[in-house]
Amino acid sequence: MTSEPVTPAQPGAAPDLVELAKIVARQRAELDRLRDQAATAAVMERAKGAVMALTGCPVDAAGELLLQRAKAARHTLLEECWITLGTLVPAPPAPGGASDSPGVEAHDSGAAALESDAPDDVNAALARLGQALVRVMTPQDLARCLLEHLGPDMGADAVLIYARRPDGGLGLVGHAGIDDRLAAQWCQVPPLSGMAALDALRAGEPRWLEDFAADERQYLLIGDPPDRWRSRAWLPVAAAGPAEVCIGVLRGRAGVFTSRDRAHLRGVTRLCAGRLRAFDTPPERDADAATDAVQALFEALPVAAMLLTPLRAATGETEDFRVEAATAQVGDLLGRTGEEPAGRRLLELRPALTAEPLWQGCLQVLATGKAYEGEPFAHEEVVAGVAELSVYTARVAPLGDALVVSWIRHGSSDRQEQRLADLQRLGNLGWANWNLATQEASWSTQVFSLVGRDPAHGPVRLPEIPELALPEDTPALTRAIGELVHGGRPFDVPFRIRTSGGIRHLRLVAEAVADRHGTPVEVHGFVQDMTARRRAELALVESERAILNQHDVLQAERTLASRLQHALLPMSNRPVHLAGLRVEVAYLPAQSGVHVGGDWFSAIELPDGDALLVVGDVAGHGVDAVATMAQLRFTAKGMVITGSSLTGALARLNTLLLHSRDSHATATMVLARYEPRRRRLVWAQAGHPPPLLLRDGEAQYLPRPHGMLLGAAATPVYQEAECRLDPGDRLILYTDGLVEHPPDSIDRGLEQLAEAVAAPHGDGPASLGPLLARMLPDERRDDVCVVDVRVPGSRDG
Repeated sequence: MTSEPVTPAQPGAAPDLVELAKIVARQRAELDRLRDQAATAAVMERAKGAVMALTGCPVDAAGELLLQRAKAARHTLLEECWITLGTLVPAPPAPGGASDSPGVEAHDSGAAALESDAPDDVNAALARLGQALVRVMTPQDLARCLLEHLGPDMGADAVLIYARRPDGGLGLVGHAGIDDRLAAQWCQVPPLSGMAALDALRAGEPRWLEDFAADERQYLLIGDPPDRWRSRAWLPVAAAGPAEVCIGVLRGRAGVFTSRDRAHLRGVTRLCAGRLRAFDTPPERDADAATDAVQALFEALPVAAMLLTPLRAATGETEDFRVEAATAQVGDLLGRTGEEPAGRRLLELRPALTAEPLWQGCLQVLATGKAYEGEPFAHEEVVAGVAELSVYTARVAPLGDALVVSWIRHGSSDRQEQRLADLQRLGNLGWANWNLATQEASWSTQVFSLVGRDPAHGPVRLPEIPELALPEDTPALTRAIGELVHGGRPFDVPFRIRTSGGIRHLRLVAEAVADRHGTPVEVHGFVQDMTARRRAELALVESERAILNQHDVLQAERTLASRLQHALLPMSNRPVHLAGLRVEVAYLPAQSGVHVGGDWFSAIELPDGDALLVVGDVAGHGVDAVATMAQLRFTAKGMVITGSSLTGALARLNTLLLHSRDSHATATMVLARYEPRRRRLVWAQAGHPPPLLLRDGEAQYLPRPHGMLLGAAATPVYQEAECRLDPGDRLILYTDGLVEHPPDSIDRGLEQLAEAVAAPHGDGPASLGPLLARMLPDERRDDVCVVDVRVPGSRDG
C-alpha cells in the first residue's frame, strides 16, 4: 500500500485550522504548566522564608528541614509547605541563644501521626489537593476547589467556609454547591448557641453530624429545607493560634463519616490553613468622613453602582481597581451575593472579569475620558423568592481619576424595543410608515440599510417607492401602491433594486389604515431582503435542470449500450448442441439504474470439433463497458480458434487491456475447452468465480487454478485445470450478478447456488428458468449471465 505525500502548503494558502487549534491547545497547556510551576515555587519559597524568619537558619537548611518533615509524614514537599505556612509558631530560644538545629516547633504530633497512617489513596488525594491549591486565589475559589476534590471522593454536595467576625459571629467567605439565595440567607451567622460551625470553632474540634434526627434537635441546620443534606461535618482550620475559620462539608446522603473520611478531612484542613494564611488581605481603607459620605451616597442610589479607583503597576499600567463605594445590588451582579464589595479589589471579587467587555470598557474610559456603554446582557436574580431573568446594560463614566460603573435594568418597554431590533436584524427586514394626509414617512434604520439609502437623506415618500426598483419591476409596484392608496387593498410585491453590491431582491408588504369614512389615511408595512432566498431558488432550478439533462444523457447512453449489447450477444430461445453437449444460455440485464453492464458469454464449436465456453464481466457500466466487452469477446474467440492456448489467450487479453485507450479497465473471465472424444474439460480463469459441477445429485465448485483479473498487472501468471465430464453431469458457468446480493456476502450466494442446483426438481432438462427465479431477487443491481452445460447420457439427455 502506498500513501500520497502531503503537499506542502503554498504561500498564501489557508492554514490548517485543525493544526492551528492543536498548536493553540499545546501553547495554552504549556502556559498553564508554567503558571502552576511559578505558583508552586512561590509557595515553597514562602514556606522557606517563614522557617528562616523563625529559626534564623540559611535557605538551604530551611529547604532541607521541609524535605525531612515531608518524608517523615509521608507528604509531598508542596503539602508540607502548605502545612508549615498554616502551623509554624516561634520556638522557645535555646540556652545561650544558639541551636544546632532549626528552632521551630514540630507540627501537632497527633495530627501528623494520623495523616502518616492514612491510606495511600488518601495521601495521594491530599497530594493532588496540595497541587490544586496553588491555583486558588480567593476563599470562594477555595470552596469550589474543595467541592471538586471531595465530591467524587466522599460524595460531598456542598462546601461552606465561615470566618469568625469581631462580634463573635460568623461570616460566609466562600461557598460552592449552594445557590446565591441560600448563600445570602446564611451569609451572616450571629454568635448564638446551637450552630454547629460555631460549636466546632469554640471547641477546636470537628463536629460530625451523622444522625439527622438527633442533629436537628441539637443544632440549627443550614438548608431550605434542612433535610437536603442528611450528613455534615464542620472542621475548624487549625492555625498558629485559635481557630478563626471553619469548613463545612455537606452531603445529601445519610451515613457516618468513616475513619478514612475523617483522616482525609483533617488532612484537608491542615492544607487549607496554609492556603488561607497565604491569601493577600486587601489593604484597609482610610476611615474618614469623605469616604463614609461617598458610601452613604451610593447606598442611597436606586441602581447598582460602584466607585472604582485604578491600582497601577510599577510600569504605570492599570492592573486592578479598588472598590471605594458600592450599592447593595453590586455583589449579586458580580456573582458574590451577600459579600461587601467596598474596600476590596475588583479582580478579587470577579477574577474572570479581565475576559469580559466591561474590563476593556473601564480601561477605555481611563485612556480616553469618554463614557462607555456595553451591550445588553441577561442576568438571573431572585425577586421575592422567585428566580427571574432581567436584562441589564453596564455603563462606565469618568469621575476625575476614578470611574463610576452602573448597571441599568431595562424595563418592559426597553426590552420590547430591543426585541423589535433583534427581530429586524435576524429577519433581515425593517418597518416603514407613511402618513397619506401629511405625506410624512418614517423608516426604521434597517430599511435604509436594505435599500442602500443614506439616513441623512430621509425616507422616500410612498408614491416615489417605485423609482427605487429596476425598470422591469416598476409597473407592478406602481399598480400595487395605487390600489392600496385608492382602494385600501393590501399587497405583497417582490421587486429588485440596484446597489453598490449588485442586484438585491426585496419584498414590500403593506396595508392601509382607514378613517371612520373608510378612506386610507396611513400605510404601514415592512421591507424584507429576499436576496439569499432568491439566489437559493435560482440555484435549485438550475440544479434541477442539470439533473434532467444528465438523466436524458444517461438514458440515451443506456439505450445505445443496450442496442449494442443485443447486437453483440444474440440470444437463442432454445438450447443448442455443441460437441455433444446441450448448452442453454441466459442473459438478464440489471433492473435498477440507467447503466448497462459488461457481462458476456460465448458458446461455439471450434473447427476441430471441440467446444469453447466463455463467460466474462467487464468492470463498470455504459457504452465503454460494452465496447470493452465486445473487444474481449471477439478477441478471445479469435485467439482460441487460431490455436492459442487458454492461458496464452488470457495473457494476451491482459496485455490488450493494459494498452487500451482506457488503461484503467479491468475484467474477469472463465475460458473452458471441451474435447468430446476424451470427455475432457480444460479451463482457466482470470479473477472469476469457479464453475459449479453437479454430479449424481451433489454440487461442488471446481478447484480454481491460479489467475489474476485482466488489466490488474503487467506480468500475471495464469494456469490451467482439467476435469472429466461424465454422462449426466451438469456444469454451470456464471457471472457474479447471480451470487452477489448485498448485504449478504458472496460466500453466502455461492452456498445458495449450490443448494439450488442440487435441489430435486421435476421440470426436466429445461430447468435454467426456475433456477434463475429462485436465485435472483426482485430488484437486481447487476447484470446476470449464465451458461448451463449438460452432458447427455442419463435421464437429462
